[in-house]
Amino acid sequence: MGVNRIRIAKDQADLVKALTASAETTGPFQTYADVIAFAAALGVKRKKRSPLGTIAKKEPAPIGLEIFVSRGYDALIKLLALVETKDAKILSTFDTKAEEERIHIFEEYAHGGLEILRDELRGAVDYSERLVLVLNAQRFKQEVTEDEFDLSRFL
Repeated sequence: MGVNRIRIAKDQADLVKALTASAETTGPFQTYADVIAFAAALGVKRKKRSPLGTIAKKEPAPIGLEIFVSRGYDALIKLLALVETKDAKILSTFDTKAEEERIHIFEEYAHGGLEILRDELRGAVDYSERLVLVLNAQRFKQEVTEDEFDLSRFL
């Protein structure tokens, strides 16, 4: 296990690159870390955690944890681990096993989120536009389910 690095599954590498803005793409995210953090949050939201399988060795290579920390995603990584394990010891900054487990949980939720994104974005020309539609559909679904006045109770 690559300690202090967030790994990306080889079968998701092209999607991660396509979602990241570059000279060749119009991806909606600035960095690979942004894509992975979004994917992890989506994986948690949709309860999809998947093992990585074969790891991408280059482009994108495993991303240093410090990149995630510098972008403020360390809180997300810790929160996911805490929710998943329900054990505060997972937050230890001195326990390398706890850090490995936090990274492992984050990687698997990110992989699950990338699988969801791959399916949601299939056939899309403009990933940004499709992502907005996905997010709006999610928001609309929440508004409907959280509505205090539910007409179905009259049925």
